Amino acid sequence: MIDRHINVRAVIYKNGLILAQQLAPRHGVVPDYWCTPGGGLEVGESLEQGLRREMIEETGIVPRIGKLLFVHQFHDGVKEQLEFFFHVENSADYTHIDLTKTSHGELEISNVEFIPPDEHRLLPAFLQTIDIARYINMNHPVFIDSELLDQL
Repeated sequence: MIDRHINVRAVIYKNGLILAQQLAPRHGVVPDYWCTPGGGLEVGESLEQGLRREMIEETGIVPRIGKLLFVHQFHDGVKEQLEFFFHVENSADYTHIDLTKTSHGELEISNVEFIPPDEHRLLPAFLQTIDIARYINMNHPVFIDSELLDQL
């Protein structure tokens, strides 16, 4: 039996920058990477419901969820992870995020801002090199990145 965790992530893109966050230290370890906002689904929750909940918890802002852009599959050493990345269309609403006005932001996030994806360690790594604007603006098939074969 495969132990699998399903995650939803937001791609909030504006002027060549992507909204990314650095997670808060856990067990005294400070993460050395950036990631897009989002998190795990709760039992019985749809992908869109989960992304909406996660975005409100972490940013305090209601997302306008657009199309599915990317799927990322990997094994984290404990279980298989499956991530769905959706375009969030209301990028201007995320210019100023006050983590003190969120239910989870201060607990889970140390920093959130728009960054150039190719100038930071942004995970998953394909976000550093893929033409994000092309996937948002064109009728392009969903990009699927699977690291499972590399990890088995």
